[in-house]
Parts: sequence; structure tokens; C-alpha cells
Amino acid sequence: MNTPTRDLDRPLAPPRVPERRTTAPVLAPAVLAAVLGLWGLTRHSSMWRDESVTYQVSHRTLGELLALLGRIDAVHGLYYLLMHGVFALWDGGLVALRLPSVPATALAAAGVGALGSRLAGPRAGVLSGVLFALFPATQQYAQEGRSYALVTAGVVWATYLFVRGIDSAARGWWAGYGALLAVVCWVHEFAALVLLAHAVTLRLLGVPWRRWGWAAAGVLVAVAPLAVVGARQAGRQLGWLGRPSPAMWLAFLAVSALGLLLSRVPPLADRTVTALALPLLTVPPGLLITVSLLRPWYVDRYVLYALTGLALLAGLALDRLPAHVGKAAVCLLALALLPASLAVRTPESREDDVVAVARTVRKLSRPGDGVLFLPSRRREWLLSYPALYARLDDVALARSPAASRTLQGTELPPDTIRSRLLAVPRVIALTDPDGRPLDPFPREEVKRRTLREYFEECGRVRVWGAQVVVYVRRPDAGSAARAEGCRGER
Repeated sequence: MNTPTRDLDRPLAPPRVPERRTTAPVLAPAVLAAVLGLWGLTRHSSMWRDESVTYQVSHRTLGELLALLGRIDAVHGLYYLLMHGVFALWDGGLVALRLPSVPATALAAAGVGALGSRLAGPRAGVLSGVLFALFPATQQYAQEGRSYALVTAGVVWATYLFVRGIDSAARGWWAGYGALLAVVCWVHEFAALVLLAHAVTLRLLGVPWRRWGWAAAGVLVAVAPLAVVGARQAGRQLGWLGRPSPAMWLAFLAVSALGLLLSRVPPLADRTVTALALPLLTVPPGLLITVSLLRPWYVDRYVLYALTGLALLAGLALDRLPAHVGKAAVCLLALALLPASLAVRTPESREDDVVAVARTVRKLSRPGDGVLFLPSRRREWLLSYPALYARLDDVALARSPAASRTLQGTELPPDTIRSRLLAVPRVIALTDPDGRPLDPFPREEVKRRTLREYFEECGRVRVWGAQVVVYVRRPDAGSAARAEGCRGER
């Protein structure tokens, strides 16, 4: 039997619940996400090193910023340009740094609500969006001066346009889908992994691929220049990553298993729900963590948007319960997640606290002291405090970050670092906490060896994720003179 050619362009509309005109699925999650995002936004006046990168890079001149992106961090280029504009309009410190992520998260939660409503009705939409807003990871990145909330919002709404495109003969949905996703991929190129999830959805639903294929091809063409530049920078950009740890695998498998379990709830046997939500939850992180066995690229926040799938599955499952039971379940879940919600608003929820490091250096240092970063990438701890940094002598620095078109500057050869270090009587060393692996590079080894052989430790202050150590040059005299040197510090 021959199929008419015109049928190839006709979308196979998945079954869905007829929509009732209500704004609750969009507004309720958005308001909740915004309130949660503003709650404790400054995290007790703390900032971690990735946010410090955003802060100091976004404060460079436009020329310096573009020069940097030609060498490293092009994957975050569009976000840095956005934040450059934010700080040009209002240099509001930590609040300005994080504030764009709050409406982005609210927009993402609204999109999850819109998706749930489209798939299963307004009540399911409200529940899905509210659950998404309550996830601790959602709240964490709503208060982060990085791009992940913006990427999540873009992917969620692109997925909404994807669903509308499947359900409509109009081509405008696919045009919007391709345009939005192309922009989102320029904010962070790993957003492109959602294309694979959508491809799996189309395959499971048996929907024709033609219009989606054109839109997806447009996205890939649009993001290709960034992908080429990003591939060249990958060694410098992602060289710090190791292969996925057992804990990462367990977390991925546990979340995937939970999603699979929710998809097996009898009322969710509707293939449209599972065909959309389950690939969205599992395919992007699953592919990235698997590829990372060969090329370590996996960090869960790079695919934060995958939690949309879990929120949809959980929200639609709760929608099948009686209304009062569903509301009670959401309230109980919010209470159960409250400790985690509080935890993500503390400095300890991140790897370090740049503000605490700078405060400690200001307290312990004197103008003209030498400062040494072990390893060199910890220079980031002071770069967001240029006045404090300028009063110290960075003994290992060859060229500043702006001059070298790098994030943390370049350093002198090992022999020069040694001679410069021996010329200063007092050094403030910024190091990782005890027990962290030591970089084996010659520059780092000569720093440690020179401090050990020619300097005496006179004070050590541990702050979250870092240590600030005061060293004084040992006199040529014996042990009594060395003791006198440290007594002067007290």
C-alpha cells in the first residue's frame, strides 16, 4: 500500500489532555522559583571560584574579554558578554552576579509547568513545575553566577516548542525551536545534547523526523563555529576534570532508576509522557558520562536541564492521586528537602569561599608582602579583589590575566620564581586544604621546595576550601634566630 507523499509532512500528534485556559501551571511554579531564588541569595556573603571567574572576567574591558575568548572559555562567551552588560548597568556585587539566574530559574519552572499542562492538564503542570522549583539542584543554580540556570530555561522552553511542533501542522513551532536552541547552545554547547533526547522521543512515538531534522540541522550548523573553537580549547578548558567517579555513576544511575520507576506507574503508561520525559532525564547525562570514560567532560551541572524529565514524571504521578493527597505529598516533600534547601545556601555547599580567603588575606597581610598561589590557578581567589591583590607582590606572576589573555595569568620559569621568592622577607601563601593532590609541575615543585627550605611557617588559617599560610624568610643565624623571626609575627 502506497503512502501519499503529503502524509510524510503531517505530524503524528501524540495523545494529550485538552488544555483549559489557566495561568496557574506557569505562574505558580515561576513565583515559587523566584521566591526560593531570592531567599538567601548572597549565601552569607560567600562566593566560590567559578563565580569569581565570572565576576573578574565580566569586569574586563570588551576588548580584553574578546581576546580571552579567543584563547579559552569560548563556551561561556555569550554568558560573559551578558554579565559584562549587567555589570555595566549596575555593578551590584554578589547580588548583580547572581540575580540573572533567579528569573532564568523562574522561567524554567514556568516552562516545566507549561509542559506538564500540555501533556496531562493544568494540575499536572502545577505539580511538575512546583517539584522542579523544589529540587535542591534547581535552587542551587538559581543562586549561582554561572550560565546553567539560563541554559536550563532555554532547553525547557525549546522542549515545549518541540512538543507543540509534534502536535501541530504549523511550521512556526519548529522555526522557534531551532532558533531558541541555537541561542541556548551558544550559551553552553552541551545544551545540544538535548537534540539526542528529542530524537529518541520521536523514535519512540513514531513521529516523522523531517521538520525536526531541518530544525536540528540548523542548530548544529549554528553552533558549529563554537564547537570547533571549543574543541581546540578543550585541553585548557576541561583539563582539570577526571574520569567519572563511582559516586557520580551511582548518582546518575539512582536518578535514572527513579525516573524509570515513575514511568512505570500505571497511569503514566501513556507513551507520550514517558517518551518525552525519560529520554530527557537519561540521554544527555548518560551520553556525557559514558563519553567521559575516554574524554573526561562530565559534570552534572553541564546537563542540569535533564532534571526537567524527573519533574515531569513525578508531577504527573502525583496528579493521579486524589487532590488532597497530592498536595500533602508536595508539602511533605518540601519539608523533607528543607535541610538540603538550607544547605545549598551556605558557603559549604560550594568547593571554596573566595570571600573568606580574601578577608583572611586582608587581615594577615601587609602592603608589599609577597603572595604565592599553590597551585597557580588559585590566583582566582584574589582576582575579584583587585585593590587587595594590587598591594601584594605576586612573586611568580609573569603576565597578568588580561595581558596574557588567560583566566589566571601566566607564571615565570621555575628558576626565576625561586630567585624572586628568596628576595622577599614575608610571603602569604594561598593553598588547597590538606590532603589534596599536589600538582607535579616544575613551577609548583619549586614553590613548595623553596618555602620548605628557606622559609618558616608562622601562621596558618583554614577557611572553607582553602588555607592562608604566612611564611617568614629564615635568617642565616641558627635556630634561636629563626624562632625570633616568628615571634615578631605575634
